[in-house]
Amino acid sequence: MSSIELPPTNGKGYSPPKADNAPRMSHHSSHSSNNENKSSKLSTPNKQSGIFGASSNLVNSIVGAGIIGIPYALREAGLIAGLLLLALVSYLTDKSLRVIVGLASFHPKLRNKDVRTFEDLASYPFGKTGVHFILFNMMIMAYGAMLAYLLIIKDTIPSILGLHDRVSKTLIMIATSATIMLPLAMQRDMASLSITSLFSVLADVILVGFITMFAPVQETVEAAGGFGKVLEEDGVNPTIFIGLGILSTAMACQHSAFIVSGSLENKTMKRWATVTGVSIGISALLCAILGVSGYLGFLDQTQGDVLNNFDHDSFMPKVARFLLAITMFFTYPMESFVARHVLVQLVHGGDMDAHDDPNHSGQEGEEAGGYCFLNRRQTWSLAIYLMVLIPALFVDDLGPVLSITGSIAGGGIAYCGPGLVYLGVNGEAFLCFCHNMLMNRGGRTAPTVVDSDLPIAGDANVKADSDDENIIETLDATSKPLWWYIFGYPIWSKIAKVGMKNMDARVNNEMNNSFSVAYDENTMLPKKKDYFISIFFIVFGVISAIVGVASNIYVQLTEEDDEI
Repeated sequence: MSSIELPPTNGKGYSPPKADNAPRMSHHSSHSSNNENKSSKLSTPNKQSGIFGASSNLVNSIVGAGIIGIPYALREAGLIAGLLLLALVSYLTDKSLRVIVGLASFHPKLRNKDVRTFEDLASYPFGKTGVHFILFNMMIMAYGAMLAYLLIIKDTIPSILGLHDRVSKTLIMIATSATIMLPLAMQRDMASLSITSLFSVLADVILVGFITMFAPVQETVEAAGGFGKVLEEDGVNPTIFIGLGILSTAMACQHSAFIVSGSLENKTMKRWATVTGVSIGISALLCAILGVSGYLGFLDQTQGDVLNNFDHDSFMPKVARFLLAITMFFTYPMESFVARHVLVQLVHGGDMDAHDDPNHSGQEGEEAGGYCFLNRRQTWSLAIYLMVLIPALFVDDLGPVLSITGSIAGGGIAYCGPGLVYLGVNGEAFLCFCHNMLMNRGGRTAPTVVDSDLPIAGDANVKADSDDENIIETLDATSKPLWWYIFGYPIWSKIAKVGMKNMDARVNNEMNNSFSVAYDENTMLPKKKDYFISIFFIVFGVISAIVGVASNIYVQLTEEDDEI
């Protein structure tokens, strides 16, 4: 395994190494470009943005269709439980964004590997299994979001025009989505959507103001017996995990984290933390304001699309529906880009421009592939649109779509994914940490596990030069107390073992012999508390996915029985 030599510390931090001061290679190192991490074929941004610009882009990726379903989420979870869950989901989202970008850009073993996507990051500790896990959840999240957008269009545009029969609503949804959403989704680069994204965010902000001003909060709360009575009866509800699924859908943005962080000028851990903190804070505030106002305005009558609770014929609700429609038109392409990225990765190895097609001339900027008069990019964009359109013709209820999407994909990409990747990338350090916990119980002094341990934050002068098998054999030979099994450490250590072996095999294959890494304030070293947070991520994600889906199935079956 490669040894990491730590340079003398001078107490001064500096920016992460760029091309001219990348982690230093010894003279006997080999670095084969053929074995380099094959990042997904994303375009490197020609323009970079500051903290404000990056924060705006991240807010836009969060505040989409999900925000209109927040009142319904509070109805399902209960007002008190819903707000607490919103705070928890916001914290976990902020933490996960820092974790995945930090591991990819600032971890000692990965900071010079050009890791530019979530699936590339997962490939280091978990190989193809990690890639497919992330891509699957990205696809589910994007697909559910696109379906929700079409359902909202089916609700809003016909209502503005005064058409309420099913045939008219379906025809209008097809016509508007095919003429506005589909052409935008066929664009090649997300940079082409910058102006439409700005309009989308502004429309969402105006929507929050509208619902806050026009929701009949006072009348509804008084009719229910007062605010105290509402809290008493609807503080915490049995369908809390349905609400959690919707909240997870609204806040999930991990699939766009690498695009935003890649556009951040002078990216450091501190600047990225500022971007995530500001973005998550603004998004959570907007969700809380809209959610509380919308829920208190209609209580148990709150629908999945809260605008459906307002009078269909009044002028102001029609304006609000028009703004919501604009948001859906301009946000759909962003999720379509994600779905297209996933499918092109799986089917064509990321080659969206079809360089592998015999008809491709090899000229820069040319695209080929596809069917009929469409190239590969346009063909996949059309195929995705049709895959989303077909179920949208028959589905009407937005709430279950948001909840099930958030339960499955939110649990995977927002919670389980970051936790698994953190344990996998830091597998060696985590196993040493586990061994020391076992040896320190009962006041015993822990012997050295191996020649030296991986560095832990705050102890950056320790050199890492340990043998994988030695760590595993030593840990396996140590007696285990009852708490080791109660808290699932056989599972967590197994994840770490798999991650450690794959990381070392991958890193050694790409960079043989010794190399040195400059440790500075932007080096992301493993922290003990983050081990526990990553475990919580995994447990929380699994529980929210299983119970969320089960709750949705139970509610749907119960409603069918009531109708009978």
